[in-house]
Amino acid sequence: MKNDVAVLGLGSMGAALADALLAAGHRVTVWNRTAARADGLVERGAHRADSVSEAVAAAELVIVCILDYADVGTLLEQQAGEALAGRVVVNVTNGSPEDGRAMAARVAALGAEYLDGGIMAVPALIGRPEAFVLYSGSTKAFEAHRGTLDSFARSHYLGEDPGLAPLNDLALLSGMYGMFGGFLHAAALVRSAGGSVAEFTTTLLVPWLHAMSGALPAMAAQTDSGEYATTGSNLAMQVSHDALGEVSRDQGVSPELWEPIHSLMTRRVADGHGDEDVASVVELLHRR
Repeated sequence: MKNDVAVLGLGSMGAALADALLAAGHRVTVWNRTAARADGLVERGAHRADSVSEAVAAAELVIVCILDYADVGTLLEQQAGEALAGRVVVNVTNGSPEDGRAMAARVAALGAEYLDGGIMAVPALIGRPEAFVLYSGSTKAFEAHRGTLDSFARSHYLGEDPGLAPLNDLALLSGMYGMFGGFLHAAALVRSAGGSVAEFTTTLLVPWLHAMSGALPAMAAQTDSGEYATTGSNLAMQVSHDALGEVSRDQGVSPELWEPIHSLMTRRVADGHGDEDVASVVELLHRR
């Protein structure tokens, strides 16, 4: 089913979302503070709204993609106002769980349903199979508009709490940056010996990380249960000798990306958990 959709905010991501909606055959109305940003989309079939309220009035689904939650609140309350009544607002602006919950309350006060969204893609991936978007908030709104939302990325609904999408968004980014940190340290070590980082990455690191990622579901099960019986090298064995830190310093490579996790593992052993698996370090980060 083709729907009327408004997209507020036409930065790189907002424009990519509007483009994907147009490609899927939806009727798209766009608004941006700098009106010229809409020119290309208008040429491809979008309608340009002269105001936020005009854009909202033209659509049953309103997608907001601007800089931050403070701007979203101002935009919706001061410029859309009563026009939002009966609409569904999907806010894909980056923020915190508390930002999402507060925005849901503000949108509800304007008579609209609310979904918070976390886009797990860069603009170039929108419309491609790799892209997905996390949603939380109104189940009714998600179920009614999932088909439209799937136009720009796979939709993954997390639950009624509007804070779940931003929380899981940040958790995924945490995993990503942890991987990037490991890569940077590995790259520095290889480069310190005059090696090719590109060759190392392609032939050794990527296959190794693919293999190691297979351990994550078991670690996740341990974290959920709180039972950390070791299935391989226990913590005490892993921190008995800091070879990684020592070799890094010997090679002129800063160990500062490695030291935080090593410090946590060492603390966990000192607390009497040396016979456990590395997943038990999570207890130092968040106690039940």
